[in-house]
Amino acid sequence: MYLENINGPADIKNLEVSQLRTLADETRAALINKISKAGGHQGPNLGVVELTVAFHYVFDSPKDKIVFDVSHQCYPHKILTGRKEAFLDEEHFHDVTGYTNPNESEHDMFIVGHTSTSVSLALGLAKGRDLNKRSENIIALIGDGSLSGGEALEALDYAGEYDKNLIIIVNDNDQSIAENHGGLYKTLKKLRESNGTAEDNIFRAMGLDYRYLDDGHDTAKLVELFESVKDIGHPVVLHIHTIKGKGLPYAEKDRESWHAGGPFHVEDGSPLYPDEGGESVVFNCLKELLDTNENAIVLNAATPMGLGFVQGVREEYVDRGQFIDVGIAEENAVAMAGGIARNGGTAVFGTFAPFFQRTYDQMSHDVCLNDSPATFLILSPGAYGMNSNTHIALCDIQMFAHIPNLIYLAPASNEEFVQMFRYATTQKQHPVAIRKVDNLRSTGIADDTDYSVLKNKIERKGSKAAIFAVGGLVPMALEVADKIKAQNGTEITVINPRFVSGVDEELLNTLKADHSLVITIEDGEVMGGYGQNIAAFYGDSDMRVHCHGISKAFHTEFKADELLDAHGISAEKLTAEIISVLK
Repeated sequence: MYLENINGPADIKNLEVSQLRTLADETRAALINKISKAGGHQGPNLGVVELTVAFHYVFDSPKDKIVFDVSHQCYPHKILTGRKEAFLDEEHFHDVTGYTNPNESEHDMFIVGHTSTSVSLALGLAKGRDLNKRSENIIALIGDGSLSGGEALEALDYAGEYDKNLIIIVNDNDQSIAENHGGLYKTLKKLRESNGTAEDNIFRAMGLDYRYLDDGHDTAKLVELFESVKDIGHPVVLHIHTIKGKGLPYAEKDRESWHAGGPFHVEDGSPLYPDEGGESVVFNCLKELLDTNENAIVLNAATPMGLGFVQGVREEYVDRGQFIDVGIAEENAVAMAGGIARNGGTAVFGTFAPFFQRTYDQMSHDVCLNDSPATFLILSPGAYGMNSNTHIALCDIQMFAHIPNLIYLAPASNEEFVQMFRYATTQKQHPVAIRKVDNLRSTGIADDTDYSVLKNKIERKGSKAAIFAVGGLVPMALEVADKIKAQNGTEITVINPRFVSGVDEELLNTLKADHSLVITIEDGEVMGGYGQNIAAFYGDSDMRVHCHGISKAFHTEFKADELLDAHGISAEKLTAEIISVLK
């Protein structure tokens, strides 16, 4: 009734406050239309529909600027700012991304997909406004557990002494991806239970003005609250209680499972395309460790499902003191792991590779400088991991392989992962990270390698040309070897590096005797990657080295095989390249 006439925030202002409830219902229906058919972040967006409608009714976007944190809460915002067809018409579902993006709309300030950044970015926008002597409202919307991130707390601390317009909306749905963790959320609970009057108030303790709204789905009350702070002359926190998954009973009940996911049947929430699942090699290794070593502990940062510790499984290990979720605070988890290892415990921290990027200083300074033997599982790196430019991790080798004392292992099979994990969690000499890509296969052959001796593995011995294939690309390299033998009878060498934090100089020297070409392939960026270490070693020799990896860019919305093929990494292209050189 109303949404069809809404092409931007200005159209919302033509409605009466009493009509906003209907607009919110229509917006939620459009949202459900898309997420039920195409998947996406479900719970976060369902919970901010009314808040977003009221926001655009009161404020004047894009003059007034809003920063979403995490920006997976922005779907209703997109619907109301000229992008509704991307939620109503299946042919346009892929017209927009799942995160804010200035390339799509002037109503989006930043490309943002990571957490705990909104208050810092908003403070920057505010200072830019001040320098230009303007007067627009600057708003940060932070939720889904993002307050536990160190950057958010640093920004709140500075905001406490800032003295001009800044509006911080705390979307409190009492949930991160899994449940919230940390003392901060205990104080938020007290504030919710006291209607915002509890003495324990972290925001006021930091010098911030504070207002509370218990029903974050009452559009009239939201409008009243926003109008009360529009054009305010100092920083203020609006603490708004919402329900994650609002509007879908099963999503409201099971908030963890409904944080994000694939297409589903609206009537009961059952998946349109059931996942066959299967056992997780990561979870099985972690479970074996915890069940056989009472001094072992697993740390996680708000992504327990990535390790297989889903709701109903992790509770046993939490009760035993062997599983910790520190919330969205990866830096803390890395430093804690280093401390545990330093004091005699066996510590494993694992999370998705894009989020590991926040931990570089702790990995380098707190862990590796002290040579503390903690284990780190870097999940879904490279091209076969996440494929949004906000979540790609194509530089993990560049980040971690060059830190002194850190052994960075790259298994080429599930069996190698198991053996590497056992080595990492039993040795006490160095920190070890394991690069767990999503395209690992099982060989069916147990690995009994002694990884305390860092050597490359010759998967196939030949001559003339050698392929070094990192991790999950080993099967492709073997396929290339088969094709070359079939086409011209040449048996080439295939090498599985197995560790990417150094080179096997002995092996590289032996190749000089009967090889003239070395090819390296990796599923991350080529610049500064593993292959260029090989090229540097051979720099003063006659060995010809071709390094293949992905170009330095924020690649997005790609299919892994297509992206690799575009950079010369496919069985067909590598076969043709090697045969051409050998001729």
